[in-house]
Amino acid sequence: MMRSLWAGVSGLQSHQIAMDVEGNNIANVNTNGFKYSRANFADLLSQTSKIATAPQGGLGGKNPMQIGLGTSIQNVSHIFSQGSVQNTDKNTDVAIQGDGFFIVSGDGGKTQKFTRAGDFKFDAKGNFVDNNGYVVQGWLRDEDTNQIDSTAPIKDINIPPGLTTPANPTSFIQLKANLNSGNQIVNKAPTYSSAEIAAGKNPDDFGVLFTGNGEAFNLQSYDGTAGGQGVYVSFDNGATTVAFRYTSNPNAVTSPTNTADGSTNYFRTTEDLRRQLEDLAKNQSNSAQVTINEQGKFQVSNSGAGSDLSITVSGISDANTQDNPLFTQAIGSLAGLLPANTTSVKLSQPIDAAVHSSSIDVFDSLGTKHTVRFDFRKTGFTATGGTSWTYAISVPQPGIIAGAIAPNENILEGGTIDFNSDGSLAQYNPPGITYTANNGSAPNQQIDFKFGTINGFDGITSYDSESATAGISQDGFPGGDLVGIRIDQSGTLIGSFSNGRSFGLAQIAMAKFANNEGLMSDGGNIFIQSANSGDPIIGKADSGGRGFINSSSLEMSNVDLSRSLTQLIVVQRGFQANSKTITTSDQMLQTLLQLKQ
Repeated sequence: MMRSLWAGVSGLQSHQIAMDVEGNNIANVNTNGFKYSRANFADLLSQTSKIATAPQGGLGGKNPMQIGLGTSIQNVSHIFSQGSVQNTDKNTDVAIQGDGFFIVSGDGGKTQKFTRAGDFKFDAKGNFVDNNGYVVQGWLRDEDTNQIDSTAPIKDINIPPGLTTPANPTSFIQLKANLNSGNQIVNKAPTYSSAEIAAGKNPDDFGVLFTGNGEAFNLQSYDGTAGGQGVYVSFDNGATTVAFRYTSNPNAVTSPTNTADGSTNYFRTTEDLRRQLEDLAKNQSNSAQVTINEQGKFQVSNSGAGSDLSITVSGISDANTQDNPLFTQAIGSLAGLLPANTTSVKLSQPIDAAVHSSSIDVFDSLGTKHTVRFDFRKTGFTATGGTSWTYAISVPQPGIIAGAIAPNENILEGGTIDFNSDGSLAQYNPPGITYTANNGSAPNQQIDFKFGTINGFDGITSYDSESATAGISQDGFPGGDLVGIRIDQSGTLIGSFSNGRSFGLAQIAMAKFANNEGLMSDGGNIFIQSANSGDPIIGKADSGGRGFINSSSLEMSNVDLSRSLTQLIVVQRGFQANSKTITTSDQMLQTLLQLKQ
């Protein structure tokens, strides 16, 4: 009789504990990162009245006779199922999607605690803390390498208030573009004028010759065995006629003194042709001049007291060479009578060169911005059939580029860039510049050019399509102040600065355990390690089985109210039934006591 009383009492006690567990679950239905608990019942040791016997002889075996002594709560388990993730308007809120825990500490990392509640914030000293004041643990950006090493020991995450980033001087310029290899050109500019050459422009950078409408002359070159295309010119109505033929070989260019009747002069640049024409014209009239104006037109003048000029121009067509009508037409505009002592001039058609320009702002050690400009000019073709270009680099005055020639020390000319016949990059030179801004910043700033991989197509190319810049970038930036922080899926705290730059400042560490249910609750949404949880396996989010991080989000409690309220009914009924066991046993005892009356 007493056993049923004590069994009822144990049932009441166990169901009271179960009620306490469910009450705690319901109380924390809105606690961020809370994991509900479950009370697990187990029966008590039974009293054995008779043991089991085996079958023997003609008798069958008998089962044991045991009388249970009640129930108890064997353990209370934390259920670490995923809670729902709710978006918030706070950029330092973080939620874990998957397994793992945030690591916090109140003593500089000596003692580690663990939580799923990611309601973090910065305190007055820049510590990244939870609502208990514990500092979130992770890795900080190395000031020397500017990298975050997630294999290093974790420490307090601290981002000082008023953080600034110093200026970073530009160390390279990366350019991706196409320089038109075709015969039809949209981007063109007049060939260098005589005034530009006198001011220091390199006459060798004349550019491949194009007519005004963008169609290339494509002059056939003299190669030593066959005469190149060109024109016959006379300044005395045919009395002395000289052939002027194009060559791509600079060593084959003829001195302008070779102007005898029937001779052949070889030119490579517009400046070569101009000097040779002027020499021939002066043989007829010592006041004659041949220049190239700012429109790229050859201009013949005869303003002094010399002789009249009677200019004739005709195309070259012989056994070795066919006439180039475009070039003949362009130079043929010079033809006609040009008397002495006249202000009149004779002009050719414009002779243009294929060009392309790109520019980008770079930064010095003070963070001051300067514009670097690249001016490309098509100059011909390589031996393998690819195009050849020159380029000039210019910077604003009073800045200077090492190697530039005075007085234009801010302009470095003579750069070359060649391409293979498939449009890939063959070579470029110079590979960079040494720049001094002359504004108090560090001098001799080295800026490398990244025009692409040799024989590759990842930088500047030369296809038969319009010249265009697809992308240009550099790695410099001015100093800036921290204006905001966001957190990505890996837990990296990315700082945004007033100079437009963003980079990682720190990274939140995460811990994973072999047995999450072995962790002990320490209050305040905090768990601590126990003997049965295993040691924390620390690493970055979204790796090694750890979940990823949702920013501007919080993980809600995983308490299911419908389950908990249903469980309340079950516990309540169990409690009532156990109380009935006690009252019934009491009534039976009362009946037993009444037997003596």
